[in-house]
Amino acid sequence: MSLQCWKCGASLAGMLLPLSRRETCPSCRADLHVCKLCRHYDAHRAGQCREMAAERVADKTRVNDCGWFVPRPEAYKGGGAAMAQTSRGALDALFGGTPARVDAPQTPDDLFKKP
Repeated sequence: MSLQCWKCGASLAGMLLPLSRRETCPSCRADLHVCKLCRHYDAHRAGQCREMAAERVADKTRVNDCGWFVPRPEAYKGGGAAMAQTSRGALDALFGGTPARVDAPQTPDDLFKKP
């Protein structure tokens, strides 16, 4: 099983399983015993958990004491700065670069001036 951090995608290959509740990602220091790294996590379900017997956890990105936790390899969904930069480049190519700056009206009277 090749685990990756749910937040940054760093390899967790050297981590001993089962993950303890105190484990953090060696790259980004994110907690690892969290719902987002669990095989029962499902963002499309009520409570965001497939395990019906599990207690509700409010923050899915913070360490918790759930006894049903089992890490899943496909938890990292990508994204972050690299994805934002790629998206920005695609938008710039599509629309011809950065948009021109539009000066906002300074006072309410500026809004209702007649041309």
